[in-house]
Amino acid sequence: MNLSERLNEDMKALMKSGDKFALTVVRMIRSAVKNAEIDARRPLSDEEVMDILTREVKQRRDALQEFEKAGREDLADQAKAEVEVIQRYMPQPLTEAELTRIVEETIQEVGASSKADMGKVMSALMPKVKGRADGKQVNAAVQRLLV
Repeated sequence: MNLSERLNEDMKALMKSGDKFALTVVRMIRSAVKNAEIDARRPLSDEEVMDILTREVKQRRDALQEFEKAGREDLADQAKAEVEVIQRYMPQPLTEAELTRIVEETIQEVGASSKADMGKVMSALMPKVKGRADGKQVNAAVQRLLV
């Protein structure tokens, strides 16, 4: 079952279970996927759906920071809950140790030796960790390991 089908099946199950919050979030995700399918004029691959999920999580995390700065805990809590629902459809995030290992391997693959090679490392690394690590987290790990 691909990711789009899983979203459809979960939406049906959520309708039956009465979990209105999760149902609303899944409907938002499905809407974003459907809009992208209309723009592309074809069904999306799982990788493309994963890109949409990653974008949706990033948007909510950015909003979460703004809500916390403004002291709006009610909206911050809602954004956190939405991120948790969306992450059900994403692969497990990398641990710090796993990310460090992948960064070290990539640095060796591209032959990077200084921070001047950061662009090469990041362009080779991001496809490997797509959907499993935040770009800021990856960037920090690369900066820490490139001396």
